[in-house]
Amino acid sequence: MRKSFRVKKEQDFQAVFNQHNSVANRAFVLYKLDKPGQKHFRVGISVGKKIAHTAVLRNQVKRYIRQSLLELRSDLPAEVDFLIIARQPATSLDMAETKKNLIHLLKLGKMI
Repeated sequence: MRKSFRVKKEQDFQAVFNQHNSVANRAFVLYKLDKPGQKHFRVGISVGKKIAHTAVLRNQVKRYIRQSLLELRSDLPAEVDFLIIARQPATSLDMAETKKNLIHLLKLGKMI
């Protein structure tokens, strides 16, 4: 996923958090912020050290999330910034289960 599709700056992360528009399932939490006039969606991904103690595992979870979103890109709305925060059960999921959980989460958030 290109860098233009990512929420990178701390102030952008905080803007989405401060909106307090969130939904969650067992493995992930989704925060979203509508941004009218934006060309495409932007996503921020966070996997904390308390969730996955090694960098290898944190990066694996982030890769699975990015790949799942890349496959779902055509279904996602363009005018939104959203954050995906991993919870503890996300570390034990494989690629197919990660995608299934993300689809469930995005349906809860009314993004698909």
